Order: sequence, then C-alpha cells, then structure tokens
Amino acid sequence: MQPARRAERLTQPVAALYLNGEPSATQVIDSIFALADTVALLPAAGALAGPRWLIHMSGGSDGPLPGAADYTGESDELTGSTGFAALEEIEDIAIVATPAAAAHPASHAQVVQALWAHCRRMRYRVGIVDAEAGMSLNEVRAFAGQFSDSLLALYYPWVVTADPSGVRPELTVPPGGFIAGVYAGTDVRRGVHKAPANEVLIGVTGLETDVNRFRQELLNPNGINCLRFFPGRGYRVWGARTLSDDPEWRYVNVRRYFLFLERSIEKSTQWAVFEPNGEALWANVRSTVEDFLYAEWTAGHLLGASTKEAYFVRCDRSTMTQNDIDNGRLVCLIGVAPLRPAEFVIFRIGQKTADAR
Repeated sequence: MQPARRAERLTQPVAALYLNGEPSATQVIDSIFALADTVALLPAAGALAGPRWLIHMSGGSDGPLPGAADYTGESDELTGSTGFAALEEIEDIAIVATPAAAAHPASHAQVVQALWAHCRRMRYRVGIVDAEAGMSLNEVRAFAGQFSDSLLALYYPWVVTADPSGVRPELTVPPGGFIAGVYAGTDVRRGVHKAPANEVLIGVTGLETDVNRFRQELLNPNGINCLRFFPGRGYRVWGARTLSDDPEWRYVNVRRYFLFLERSIEKSTQWAVFEPNGEALWANVRSTVEDFLYAEWTAGHLLGASTKEAYFVRCDRSTMTQNDIDNGRLVCLIGVAPLRPAEFVIFRIGQKTADAR
C-alpha cells in the first residue's frame, strides 16, 4: 500500500537482492520498473474499445498567465506545495529568480513583492529582479524605487540570445536566468565573497538597450546593475549593487557573504541548545566561531593584516543580560571587516540553551 503523502511516496525504500555481485545502475532501474504492472500502465495497441477520432490541433491557448498568488503558492503536504512555498521546503537554496514575471508588467511588481517577502522569511536568500522590456532610464529608476532591501538586486536591460528551438534566429529575454548563472559560477570558482560582476554573460549575443558609462552613472545611485558590451571583452555584468539604501549593505557580495557567515555560524553552534548557559559554554562558542573566522581570514575572504583587524567575537556577560542568561538565551556579538580593515560590520547570533524557558 502506497503512503498517502507525496513526500513519503517519493522516499519509499525499494529492496533489491542480487546473488551475483554488486548490481549495475541499469539493473537497479530495471528492477524498480519490474515492480510496476506494465500491462496496466501500457495497454496493448487496440485494447481500448469504442470509436476513435483523428483530431487536428487548431490554435488554442496556454491558459491564464500566472499571477502573484501563483508565484507565492501554497503549502500542501499531500499533493505537493507550489510557488515560493515549495522552495521553503528546500533548505539550501541561496538564490531565487523569477525572470518570466518581467514579461508581464501588469503583475510584475506584485511578483517582486512576493519574492521580496519570500527572501525575508527564509532569511538567507537573495532575489534577482529583472527590469521590464523596453524600459527607459526614468522608468527603470522609478521601478527600482518601489523596493528597498539588501536581499534584492535589479538588472537592466534585457538580453538577446539565440532561440534554442530554432523557430526564430534570436530571442530578447529577461537577464535574470543569465545572472543566476553568473552568481552560481562565481560562487563555485571564487566564493560567495567575490562580487558577481565583470563576468562574461555566456550565450548573450546582444542587449535590448546599449548602456554606456554616462547612462550607468545615472542608474548606479539607484542600485540598478547594468549589463554592458566592451569591445574585445564581450557582454558583461557591470554592477553588483543591492536595492538597499543602507551603505553598509550596498553590495551584493557583502550582503551574501554575511548571509553565508550568519547561516554557517548559526548551524555550527546549534549544539549549544543542550548545554547549560554559563562561562564554559561561552568559551566553547567563542572558540568555535573564532576557528571558523580564522579559516575565512587565512583564505583571503576577510581584510586585515591581523586577526584583530579582520574580526572579533564576544560571548560573555557584556553581550547578555541576566534576564538573557536566566531564560536560556545565548547572545554572541561578532564583527568582521569585509571591505576595510578599520571598519566592522556587526551582527548578532542567538541560540537557546538547556536553561531556556
């Protein structure tokens, strides 16, 4: 009997016994399909009784366009969640993009709002936002002005690429998919601390609107990242700004790097939940965090000629009140220097301990 929930059905184990050594992947797949009733799944030709018709397709419709509610989606354990709600079930996602939404101006701003809410709710995700087709400089600046958050980054203009179906010689599409590829490639090759800029847009053969230095200087203060063409160097991402008004979180790589640090430290200190909230625990937490940040510094991800210039970690009575201690709240104050050795960007990490009430 199959489980009722979709997630349980997908993880239902299958046992296969082989007497002649280790099976190949093909043998395992064949064994799984052998469990199915192939006669019921694939009835023989001519087995269906009744009249038959030959129907020619004529026109038709793709159905209604997905709106903001469709992108937001719903959680459903039985049939499977949809939209952003489905992405909430996958912990390791760090980048979210909705390039198709930019093709529908009537609902685009609402979709970006839903993307924004999703990233804030999930804490450690950033959203890639596309400008709409044919936007003028004033229009894209007005569009960017609707959003102000370090978890969003806007890219302009649309890009031209070859039509993979071959129906048309080329297509003009939103840049979001290409930008997500640049993010992922930079993360793998260099690390999340590296700005996803000055990178070649692979597969791009043109831009809907040419952006020169003058136009970029008008857009940069609004946090709009431009795509530009450079002779001999190709089409490149020429900006790495967020849509935040806060100078501390102006750059995509700084914001994403701090998300990485926060998430890594939070996960690596979860063991504190089962420990008494006292001096021994605080010393162990400081040691854990300092070891992690030391590795980041030696890898060149933090600035500073010494560890004192690169980071600090405090976890003691100066970071917690007696009320925090009595209620099992562990508070660790951490500062790192991602841009200039003389400056720190400070954030707090909190955990519950065994004394939590």
